Amino acid sequence: MGASLSGLTEGSNGSAMGPGLGDIPESCVACVFLYLTPPEICNLARLNHAFRGAASSDSVWEAKLPSNYQDLLDLLPPERYQNLSKKDIFALLSRPVPFDDGNKEVWLDRVTGRVCMSISAKGLAITGIEDRRYWNWVPTEESRFHVVAYLQQIWWFEVDGAVKFPFPADIYTLFFRLHLGRFFKRLGRRACSFEHTHGWDIKPVRFELSTSDGQQASCEFCLDETNHDDANGNHKRGCWIEYKVGEFIVTDSEPATEVRFSMKQIDCTHSKGGLCVDSVFIIPSDLRERKRKGILK
Repeated sequence: MGASLSGLTEGSNGSAMGPGLGDIPESCVACVFLYLTPPEICNLARLNHAFRGAASSDSVWEAKLPSNYQDLLDLLPPERYQNLSKKDIFALLSRPVPFDDGNKEVWLDRVTGRVCMSISAKGLAITGIEDRRYWNWVPTEESRFHVVAYLQQIWWFEVDGAVKFPFPADIYTLFFRLHLGRFFKRLGRRACSFEHTHGWDIKPVRFELSTSDGQQASCEFCLDETNHDDANGNHKRGCWIEYKVGEFIVTDSEPATEVRFSMKQIDCTHSKGGLCVDSVFIIPSDLRERKRKGILK
């Protein structure tokens, strides 16, 4: 079998009899690549000259980019992308592109080329964030923004945010990334303190989102479900949890869609604390589900 596969990669001038992959015209290879994912194209580029040529074709990579990829490029200095091939533009945009003073990032999923976004806690309006009696900024490598907001104690808990962006047509999910307890390193190992963690089991937190074209979603989650304790403690404590707020649909990148979102627990009958707020993510809905199931990496 190894010999037959080896023969397929040789052309009519090779030692093998009959046509091989080397005889396929580059234009035909490019047509096939239109149906493959970027990682698959890069792997096949190693086969021979025709595959390498097709794997660098602008027409192939143009099809992998979102229709409004120029909007993403406009977030970068022109010298970063001028004279780049479409393949290099895809590679550039598949890395996080910061904007809004670095508090937001947008990037293309490396497999599907679809637009994803994250918003740092520093890009959110957090009630009481300037008062160190309530909140502190904690540097950490566990956040893509390298810092999270840590709540020690507060009575009025409210976090709001908004973003206006020309999202390509798709169905998107918005979710908050939160962590109960304060994490730290001890003797090189990760540990958590729950000294300030309280109040989240009394009443749920309300999450909401709305869009500029009238879409709305809301839900409630109890962040600290003490009735689900097991041998390892509360299963929500000490772990990063993604709280899905809802979905919204974009039919066209123009005009730009404005998304507003929040999480609140403003019942002042009790205090709450011991919560880390990392970021908000906006991801194509089915892409997020496939990643959670391990279909995409």
